[in-house]
Amino acid sequence: MKTFYRASLLYACLVLISGCAGTQESPRSTGMLIDDNVLEVMIEREIRGADESFKGSHIVVAVFDGIVLLLGQVATNQLREQATTATENMYKVDPAKVHNHLTVSGPISMLARTNDGWLTTKVKTRLLASDQVKGLRIKVISENGIVYLMGAVTQEQADAAVAVAQRAFGVQKIVKVFTYTDLQS
Repeated sequence: MKTFYRASLLYACLVLISGCAGTQESPRSTGMLIDDNVLEVMIEREIRGADESFKGSHIVVAVFDGIVLLLGQVATNQLREQATTATENMYKVDPAKVHNHLTVSGPISMLARTNDGWLTTKVKTRLLASDQVKGLRIKVISENGIVYLMGAVTQEQADAAVAVAQRAFGVQKIVKVFTYTDLQS
């Protein structure tokens, strides 16, 4: 058991040391990645704590560089709006960067969620293997056959990412949730 703890501690130290700064391929540091992951958990907890009616909902929160994407299914339009409000009122969340794609319906099946996971893997693999796209700069999330692409890229890279993602079997629709680096002044 001591070996497990030592190995875990060593791994954690290596991750923290190696991730203090980004690379040219992935300009996001480990600290930024951790911030995004912590914010995802906090947002979901805040949404679910806002109303007991969220109990039967399927909610997925994705954060990439301050962009917040809400996915899943909720029972009513009121809950959909409540999720947006709860997210926008949180510290460290810019309301202009919240994208609510929650749908009003029952939760999708476990089989559909498994298919979404497989679809995400296929698209992400294609992006990483592509010469035209910097796959490490793009986060891929799938929900009910719809592929969401998030990241900070140029317009050209965004178009190339969509072209690559469209070739993955099973993609019903692609939604771009990008920050365009070449349009910023």
